[in-house]
Amino acid sequence: MTVGMINANPVVHERPERPAHPHAADALDALDVFDTVRDIKDPEHPYSLEQLSVLSEESVSVDEKLGRIQITFTPTVQHCSMATVIGLCLRLKLMQNFPPHFKIDIKVAPGSLANEESGVDSDKS
Repeated sequence: MTVGMINANPVVHERPERPAHPHAADALDALDVFDTVRDIKDPEHPYSLEQLSVLSEESVSVDEKLGRIQITFTPTVQHCSMATVIGLCLRLKLMQNFPPHFKIDIKVAPGSLANEESGVDSDKS
């Protein structure tokens, strides 16, 4: 058995600069959620989930009427053993930063994990 990193040489992307995000103070949108989780560090690397393209703005959705936050992330490799850890880090960060009435769904992008059927889906709130 080999001990070490699953993905020793990940592709690292530059963090894009964005203008300030204007919105109503009481409204929650996908960009608010993305800004909250974008800097979470990958468990194996000193890079953020955004820099590794595990997360993007498009991977977050919010339905304030239904009280639902959904994030779909894409591990850097199909045999990522850290997918569950990443999902738990996302869940914890969201639970710490948003009201408890929001249902949090965290999913792995379809086709991005070799062992998808073992499940990382964590739609408990």
